[in-house]
Amino acid sequence: MSKFKTLLKNLGPGLLFASMAIGTSHLVLSTKAGAQYGWVMVIPIILANILKYPFFEFGIRYTNVTNKTLIEGYLNRGRGYLWLYAFITLVTTFTILAALYVVTAGLFINLFNVQNISVAVIALGLFVFISTLLIIGRYRFLETSLKFVISILFVALLVTTLLVIYKGQIEPVSGFVRPSIFNEVGILFLIGLIGWMPTAVEASSWISLWSLEKYKLNKVKPSLKEALHEFNSGYLMTAVLAIFFLIIGWMTLYGSNTELSSNAITFADQVVQLFTTHIGNWAYIFIAVSAFATMFSTCMTAHDAISRVSIDIVGLLAPKNKDFSGRKYYASGVILLALVNFIVIIAFGANMGALVALATFVSFVLAPIVGYMNLKNVMSHDLPNHFHPSKGLQILTFAGIIFLSLFAIYYCWMILF
Repeated sequence: MSKFKTLLKNLGPGLLFASMAIGTSHLVLSTKAGAQYGWVMVIPIILANILKYPFFEFGIRYTNVTNKTLIEGYLNRGRGYLWLYAFITLVTTFTILAALYVVTAGLFINLFNVQNISVAVIALGLFVFISTLLIIGRYRFLETSLKFVISILFVALLVTTLLVIYKGQIEPVSGFVRPSIFNEVGILFLIGLIGWMPTAVEASSWISLWSLEKYKLNKVKPSLKEALHEFNSGYLMTAVLAIFFLIIGWMTLYGSNTELSSNAITFADQVVQLFTTHIGNWAYIFIAVSAFATMFSTCMTAHDAISRVSIDIVGLLAPKNKDFSGRKYYASGVILLALVNFIVIIAFGANMGALVALATFVSFVLAPIVGYMNLKNVMSHDLPNHFHPSKGLQILTFAGIIFLSLFAIYYCWMILF
């Protein structure tokens, strides 16, 4: 019981990680993986979660021991490291948030049966609402509200998954042929799935920043063991929910020859309809709440994280006598991020495919480099030797770097040639 109380007390960064990760990679890609390729896609999902684990764990480890963010660690390794991460963040700023808000706006239109209002207008409303919540409530509100949202999400998804399993898998249409994973379309989808499962590797610094904010608010820091236990709980939840979404897509769509759309509103309608058609209209509320809670919480955490990361990078690159840690800079970052991504949505329209493709390309190709940068941080003199990761974790890290590097090279080859 005392361990459970300690976990609840330290609950924060791991919870925010789970909320942020359970977005595009889960609702869109995991569902699509099950729908198009069946249960076999559980293998790359589990593999990605295992091989990427050290990169995110290092965000908790480095900050807990040093009281510094991973981004400060990049600067300690050399200014070039920080500039590279700044470039990745810049691309993230113009892609990930816009894609998340477009999907969430599509779900909102479907959930509330909104007529004659465009995705862009709904997205603008979400930008204003979430920005206001973040500016007024900041980290404490984010953490508290997400405990509620994630609880609803987990229960709703668990109920939906059990109902789908109880109902059983649909009968394949006549003449259905299992699609190949090992052709160009299949490999590109596999790369996107692994690249975003459980989320992009650069998000490791987001966990680092949330951890530091948590320590400042509580005015007490948990031990490394306690901090890792809290994070591991959140990380395990993301993996379990990814499998839930995979099962739902597999049991309700696999064999139907239905292709999930890249248009936000159409996709949202398909997600809700595929469940209600299979289970019954009475289950609508479970599906609608699950889908919308998934994307809304992801928008909120990603918006907060990218704002913090951007301010941290600017602060480290600016002259040393300039302090960017004040409340007004955070508010400015949140608002500026909302404006920039609203413009991106206007430019791209409701097609989220192009946005996700660009974000996936940069995230996936540079993921091994970010993973290596994180390893350099936790193996540096910034941490006493007894806080360095174990040999087993180091081996897993190198396995992850090699695995992602091979995929990134093959991805570039397919794109360029």
